[in-house]
Amino acid sequence: METTVYNPQKGRLETINVEFTNDNTTWFSQCRNANDISKITDFEGDMLVSENSCNYPIRVPDISRADIGYDQKTAKELRRQYE
Repeated sequence: METTVYNPQKGRLETINVEFTNDNTTWFSQCRNANDISKITDFEGDMLVSENSCNYPIRVPDISRADIGYDQKTAKELRRQYE
C-alpha cells in the first residue's frame, strides 16, 4: 500500500510502498491520545513510527523494532527526536 511518511534524513515527505503485516508490524492497543504510538513497522532497515492520529508516520533510520525491544515508550521518544 502506498503510504506517505516523513523522512527526517531528507527533511521532507516521501511516498513508499509498504505492507503492514504481523511479521513486520507491532500494533499497540493502549492508545488514548492522538500522540500515542499506535504502531511501529520495520521497513528496509528503518522503522516507521505511527501516531494514533492523522499525522504522517516518521521513518526512523537504521533501527528496528527489535532494537528498541518492541517498546511503545521508546518509539515515542524516538519520534520526538526526529520530528
